[in-house]
Amino acid sequence: MSEYQYYEFQAVDQPLGEADRAALRKLSSRADITATRFTNEYHFGDFHGNPRKLMERWFDLHLYHASWGTRTIMIRIPKQLLDASRLDEFISEVDEVEIHAAGKNVIVEISFSSEESGHGYGYGDDGVRGLLDELAPLRNDLLAGDLRMFYVLWLTALERGFFLPDRPEPLPGIGPLSASLAGFASFFGVDRDLVQAAAESPRSSDRGDPLSDVSHEVIQSIPEDEKSALLLRLANGDPHVAPELRNRIRAARAVAEARSGRKRRTVAGIRKRSLAVGEERKAAGARKREEQRRRKAQEAARAQRARLDSVTRRGERVWDEVERELEYVSGPGYDRATALLVDLRTLAQEEGTEAAFQSRVQSIRERHARKPRFIERLDKQRIGLG
Repeated sequence: MSEYQYYEFQAVDQPLGEADRAALRKLSSRADITATRFTNEYHFGDFHGNPRKLMERWFDLHLYHASWGTRTIMIRIPKQLLDASRLDEFISEVDEVEIHAAGKNVIVEISFSSEESGHGYGYGDDGVRGLLDELAPLRNDLLAGDLRMFYVLWLTALERGFFLPDRPEPLPGIGPLSASLAGFASFFGVDRDLVQAAAESPRSSDRGDPLSDVSHEVIQSIPEDEKSALLLRLANGDPHVAPELRNRIRAARAVAEARSGRKRRTVAGIRKRSLAVGEERKAAGARKREEQRRRKAQEAARAQRARLDSVTRRGERVWDEVERELEYVSGPGYDRATALLVDLRTLAQEEGTEAAFQSRVQSIRERHARKPRFIERLDKQRIGLG
């Protein structure tokens, strides 16, 4: 298998200037570079830049995929919008995640190799292009304090048996499962049955209960001078004002939920449900395959009936057609002649004229005995063998 590597970086908060693009061009003469994106792929050779340094200086998102199974995602966000103290509950047993300080920002780096992500990595040279656009909303989620991405990584540790059965989940569910979260789980090969089991329990803010009615209270509690500062930042185009407010609201919801005493599922419960999900998926697949088999059989039966009706209308001319096909002395001609004889046999069985059919076929066998490829086809279909 030839080697393939794909690198993509995206600048979200601050587009690249001409000097930035010129500096990046020095790293690669073949990369596709725009004001918001740096993309390069290799079928041989390697990229000589340092992805982490590119993230520190220019970019907010990075995706790397190699044909031998290595996969990496990096996300850069302002330091104050990621509560690192909460992450240990999610990733203490996940060595594939690192959090790097980068000035006023932090970079979340997630990297799995084929040994760790053992489930199908079906991204070829084309499948990985455009994937970062699908995953980009994960950054907005992190900016708003949504840690479900880390819950998905927590599932990889659960899958590998790193937790005791009574350990509670780090969040009360991750549903409804967004397209970006599903794509993230698929990219890193997280067990889909575990993901579905986790997604069956929605976040409290999606339950429609009183815990979701804290937004107004949070906004009202912000001091007037801080509200003015937030509005000024918003007027100046600060893209992080809305995520920062959502982050506060989400934190307040988490506190209210903790006080409510709502129980979270355990590792044992999630694993048990994932096994049931797998059985349900297999059963659904079996039903689908059976339905497809039945539909194909019905289509084949309709097609056969149409052929038989056509053969009936043509009458004796069909036997002449058999002879004409045999005159070609070719594989396709033998195939068409045999197919006609198969239909004639079916009609003979339906009409009770099998003896007459056998007699005519025996005559054909005798007259064309020097055509062994044709006789082989008759024998395979058991035509004229009694």
